[in-house]
Amino acid sequence: MLCYTQSEFVQFIYDRLGKGKRHAALLYSEWFKTGKMDPSHWAEPQALGLIEEMLHLVDQSLLPIVSEQHDGHTTKFLLKLSDGLETESVLIPMQAGVTLCISSQVGCKMGCTFCETGRMGLLRSLTVSEIVAQVFTARFILNSPVRNIVFMGMGEPFDNYDHVMQAIRVLTDPAGFGFGPSRITVSTSGCLDEIYRFINDADPALNLAVSINAPSDQIRDKIMPVNHKWNLEALKKALIEYCKHPRREILIEYVLLKDLNDSLECADQLAAYLEGLKVKVNLIPYNSQRKSRLQPPEEEIQEAFAKRIFEKGYQVLLRRHKGRGIMAACGQLGNKDIRKKWIEKAGSSSLLRSLV
Repeated sequence: MLCYTQSEFVQFIYDRLGKGKRHAALLYSEWFKTGKMDPSHWAEPQALGLIEEMLHLVDQSLLPIVSEQHDGHTTKFLLKLSDGLETESVLIPMQAGVTLCISSQVGCKMGCTFCETGRMGLLRSLTVSEIVAQVFTARFILNSPVRNIVFMGMGEPFDNYDHVMQAIRVLTDPAGFGFGPSRITVSTSGCLDEIYRFINDADPALNLAVSINAPSDQIRDKIMPVNHKWNLEALKKALIEYCKHPRREILIEYVLLKDLNDSLECADQLAAYLEGLKVKVNLIPYNSQRKSRLQPPEEEIQEAFAKRIFEKGYQVLLRRHKGRGIMAACGQLGNKDIRKKWIEKAGSSSLLRSLV
């Protein structure tokens, strides 16, 4: 059920029953608007048998919440998947309402050195239903008035491109959740092939965030393996193409790392790199991770970097820490123990051989 738009669900029911289009549409809307499937208060009595047939065709089960942690008003919750893996999501209170940070994979293969998820490695991509389930759980189980959705949790969304884009179609369906495309942001570390696909596929109001994190290839090569395949020059060509649409601008994500990419010289180089692009710059002081030697810069260094970017004519936001106490801040999602436990559970199966 969670993997369909309304029109797809209606067609799914009709293909199997040869009838019921109107009631399938109503059933779908009730599920996504209220979180319930109780036709008794809206369906005519003679249609209840037909609706019962429909319900036998759909999976109404929900992923169980295995953990719910709070740090102030920030909430991290973990859902257990059918194979025993877990996915992490974070509810973040913002001035404009609650933002839900969702995952697209369990782990990530991009290997960014400043990211806990990258240190896990990739276990697998999430299905459309598993992606949408995070939103359903937040809204109807945790009763959170989610206003914005960001694909900034575990995983590289563009490494799971087809499932992410279908999930977005489900989330933006007016007959369902009805999120406006401008309320959804997809973040990428710079997968160029999928950026070009996104240019052609995505609603112009859908937001793109790009994790840059360095003003030069010399620095970016050290912290982001993706740069060996798609360097900054190639990435900028794609971003220029993206910005040709008048409604599109890019959120540039830049994690500040002490003595690595936090100098005023780096700020000047970053500003020069962004010239000609419609961007906002989101500066993120590094959040501590397990057994990492990296450190965030001192606050005065962060402020000076932000000031220099602003003076160069860019809108800039210096992110303040939210959720650090529960490992829910940017770059902190994921736990390598999940991989270890899963491999131990797999034993000598083909699944194990594919991972090691």
